[in-house]
Amino acid sequence: MSKEKQNLKLIKRFLPYYKKYRVTLALDLICAALTTVCELVLPMIVREITGRATENIAALTVGLILKCTLFYIVLRVIDTLANYYMASAGHIMGAKIEADMRHDFFEHLQKLSFTYYDRTKIGTLMSRITNDLFDITEFSHHCPEEFFIAGIKIVASFILLCTMNVPLTLIVFAVIPVMVLVLARYQRRMKRGFRESRQQIGELNSQVEDSLLGIRVVKAFAKEDYEQEKFNKGNERFLTVKKYVYKIMGQFQSCTRLFDGIMYIIVVAAGALFLRPGLITAGDYVAYLMFVTTLMTSVRRIVEFSEQFQRGMTGIERFSEILDIQPDIVDEKGADELKAVKGEIAFKNVSFKYNEGKKEVISNLDLVVKPGESIALVGPSGGGKTTLCSLIPRFYDTTNGNITVDGVNIKSVTLKSLRENIGTVAQDVYLFSGSIRENIAYGKEDATDDEIMAAAKLAGADEFICALPDGYDSYVGERGIMLSGGQKQRISIARVFLKNPPILILDEATSALDNESERLVQKSLELLAKGRTTFTIAHRLTTIKNADRILVLTENGIEESGTHSELLSKKGLYSELYKLYTEE
Repeated sequence: MSKEKQNLKLIKRFLPYYKKYRVTLALDLICAALTTVCELVLPMIVREITGRATENIAALTVGLILKCTLFYIVLRVIDTLANYYMASAGHIMGAKIEADMRHDFFEHLQKLSFTYYDRTKIGTLMSRITNDLFDITEFSHHCPEEFFIAGIKIVASFILLCTMNVPLTLIVFAVIPVMVLVLARYQRRMKRGFRESRQQIGELNSQVEDSLLGIRVVKAFAKEDYEQEKFNKGNERFLTVKKYVYKIMGQFQSCTRLFDGIMYIIVVAAGALFLRPGLITAGDYVAYLMFVTTLMTSVRRIVEFSEQFQRGMTGIERFSEILDIQPDIVDEKGADELKAVKGEIAFKNVSFKYNEGKKEVISNLDLVVKPGESIALVGPSGGGKTTLCSLIPRFYDTTNGNITVDGVNIKSVTLKSLRENIGTVAQDVYLFSGSIRENIAYGKEDATDDEIMAAAKLAGADEFICALPDGYDSYVGERGIMLSGGQKQRISIARVFLKNPPILILDEATSALDNESERLVQKSLELLAKGRTTFTIAHRLTTIKNADRILVLTENGIEESGTHSELLSKKGLYSELYKLYTEE
């Protein structure tokens, strides 16, 4: 696809965002037209005054001069008001369009599955949702204005200049297509450069984010110099791209100035030649020079705007790339709400692999879990324990087979209703930057203070929360850094208590805790799991001795199944794992 067709396609993609603001846009363009009238009228006033002065000085009366002056002052007042509207309401319209696009961008990101985030850098997305969309704001406001104003000036100038001298007008306008063709070549190179610079700043943002989030590891290993060197390399790559872009911009602007000069000297020289035989009057000649100045100002503004235009087009292109990514896990057409869940879960001939060509993590698995049953999953790494649990809330979709909840295929119900009935407590607890109250209330948006406190008490968190200076309003820091591992885990448990789901997934929830914290958290987890269908992934085998059923998962599937005592008596793989663990 040619660049012109691609740009046209991107503009068509962008145009619907103007729909909500079409009245503002129309008024903005009317104001743009009014400001253009002032620039076009001034040469005509000068032409009238100069013409009378050269032909009959007596005709240049004080009354005529005052009328022209008053008329132009009125036009200038109109121009000032119109320009104010363009600068304020026009920019606000651009900011609203940016907000709408950012809303659509973030909403789309929420729909994308774990598969997408497994292979995407968050820093790159942050660059797209900030820098790229800011460029689109400027583009959305200035693009209609600049092209509309330039169009009026060029067409009006051509018509008015033709009334003065057709041959000279044709000479002047013959230069413009040559100028456009030469500058278009630089525009294409500029767009390519801007796109590369956007990619590089995204990579740089991602690298900075990764380094700062892992700052404790960096300092623990004394790797500050290594991180600085890594950053310097990325920074240098970005600088190289920026230098290329500015080099092209320099060539672009230099060519513009060259054509600017050529246009002026053509008018001056050719106009002077037409003056000799009387083919053009002195008044027309002066007006011609002013009109050409107006014309060249318009061309220069378009040329200067082309940089912003290319930035905007690059932003729209990168915005469209994300929105074109279709989520691989969506609600089926006509999906129903999952209600009154009892908690029976069945895996029927389920197979799963993360990517095409990769080995299946789970193969032909059959499993039925009764409502309220406690299932523990153990086994070596890579056996599919976490994967199996991730399939229940449809974080990933099965490659083959079906999973049902209370006999209903989970693909036939809405994702929202499915996930609202499942609570997860993971090893890596994520707390949002904010207060403890806000983090617990994440489990139920409309929760009252009493409900939040009750959930915290059930999770064994109320005591340490109340001991903090600000209690439930205490700030947890980014990712909960102000709290200990055990405290964070108990807040995450309180969050699930508040959600009160019938199905529970505990993914190595205590494996990163010290013995005292593990004891407290384990007590909370046992209370949380009571009466719920529970899947527990555990490496600490002593924590799952009371499970109703223990499944030993390996690459071959479910190797063993039974209670703790039953599996020990079999003296199989579980017995070996338990022996190794207790010896450690």
